[in-house]
Amino acid sequence: MMNSKLVVPKYALVAVALLAFACSLASASDPSPLQDFCVAIDNPASAVFVNGKFCKDPKLVTADDFFRSVNISGNTSNKVGSNVTAVTVEQLPGLNTLGISLARIDFAPRGLNPPHTHPRATEFLVVIEGTLHVGFVTSNADGNRLFTKVLNKGDVFVFPIGLIHFQLNVGNTKAVAFAGLSSQNPGVITIANAVFGSNPPINQDVLTKAFQVDKNVVNYLQKQF
Repeated sequence: MMNSKLVVPKYALVAVALLAFACSLASASDPSPLQDFCVAIDNPASAVFVNGKFCKDPKLVTADDFFRSVNISGNTSNKVGSNVTAVTVEQLPGLNTLGISLARIDFAPRGLNPPHTHPRATEFLVVIEGTLHVGFVTSNADGNRLFTKVLNKGDVFVFPIGLIHFQLNVGNTKAVAFAGLSSQNPGVITIANAVFGSNPPINQDVLTKAFQVDKNVVNYLQKQF
């Protein structure tokens, strides 16, 4: 009796590996829509589907559920000189289940959008007006490398998901940028606020050792937030 052995071509194994990799990536993003749209609604009593947030009855959906104006400049009269106008599923219900959101960022001259991270989204930034110095820092395993670029009107830059990044207006006039994010609810953690302004405050012994500074410095920084 002949002993037959199944031989699998190498390209087939590669294809299977790529498919498995793609599936693992897909499972790490926002859930895919289960219908044409799923407009968010806060009252579950009048909801008919659940996908991300409770969904409004499709028969009650209007064009306004998919619309929001961001043509008004944000107030940049603050310590950092910037203002972020978020357009997530919380502000635009029609984004529910679509896996995207947007933000308008206004900068005063020399204004800063401080180092922060989006735990659930990659950010795609386009400069509409002004000149920005932007950058992000890689993870510890990659040596915390800094990637920076000066962007002018019409330039774009990508900040990979979860990495600390910032934008600084290096001009003497105002600047405006729009950011697209790969989640309906990307989240944001501003590093300085989280570390020095947490509620309740982080133990000063932790911060003095982590930053290798005197307790008076930590105390001063905590008072700023």
